[in-house]
Amino acid sequence: MLPGSRKGFVLDPRLEGESLPVVWLGLCELRIRDERRWPWLLLIPQRPGVEEVHDLTPLDQAMLSFETNLVSKTLKELTGCTKINCAALGNIVRQLHVHVVARNENDPGWPGPVWGHGVREPYRREDLHQFAEKIRARL
Repeated sequence: MLPGSRKGFVLDPRLEGESLPVVWLGLCELRIRDERRWPWLLLIPQRPGVEEVHDLTPLDQAMLSFETNLVSKTLKELTGCTKINCAALGNIVRQLHVHVVARNENDPGWPGPVWGHGVREPYRREDLHQFAEKIRARL
């Protein structure tokens, strides 16, 4: 991490409240969304005031792309899923964050989006921590 890169950065409370930290990458904090219906990770660039990918410097944009690909590949290998969905919507939480979601043809809501599908189903704490440890071990 670059010296001072987190200075002034504050994680949106909604992201913090619905996810668990996994590991710090070069640009992003990787977190697990507390939603057991889908293996769902969040990449959150540690830059204050950033809402869009184009708000990042060109170097940070390249790092975000690299980290998204790394996490996507890791999640696909770990879960054996059919498809990885990546998106940075920001319609509700404006702070830039990238969703990386493992999808399967038999998951709830397939082939539709995961957003707004039913009510969030949190993990058991033990399962959430075990999933985080598996991701850390693969990265």
